[in-house]
Amino acid sequence: MKCPLFPLSAHILPEGRMALRIFEPRYIRMIKETCAKDAGFVICMLNSKGNQEQNTHIFPTGTYCRVIDFDALEDGLLGVTIEGINCVSVSNIDTEKDGLRIADCENVEVWSCDFDIQEISPMNERLREIFDTYDEFRSLYENVKLDDPLWVINRWLELLPVDAEQKQHFLAQKDCKEIVEYLSELIKY
Repeated sequence: MKCPLFPLSAHILPEGRMALRIFEPRYIRMIKETCAKDAGFVICMLNSKGNQEQNTHIFPTGTYCRVIDFDALEDGLLGVTIEGINCVSVSNIDTEKDGLRIADCENVEVWSCDFDIQEISPMNERLREIFDTYDEFRSLYENVKLDDPLWVINRWLELLPVDAEQKQHFLAQKDCKEIVEYLSELIKY
């Protein structure tokens, strides 16, 4: 499927939510067109080593997202809340006249996770503390799934200030063992 791309330094994974402030005309057009078609767009991580003219500044794994809420903000910008649906492989990127990038996107399974919640503790407990402390983060979610290991791992990978290249490496793995080991070292007690 062909999808518009929204490259960001932040990232979202399936079932994740993010609030965006849209101001560039190309992205306002993207939001209008995808909402009119009841479709979505792909959030992609930026590759600092890539070339913008050749579109190699966009990493190949992104997340197909849908708009779940929007509002005109006091500062005149468009406020949009999105939800990650599934990961996609991005290829054949074209740039339209206004700079909006469109690409072929194919659904991909990122990883399997056969851990149970006790095996990833205290990750879920630390994540609960974040939800309890930061209302702006908590308010994005209707359901907080702290008993779902994959959900917890995905939220941590979104939140951690890990560079995009490292996140892409984790997403390329067949299972979540490596990311669990990595997170376990970072999130102790």
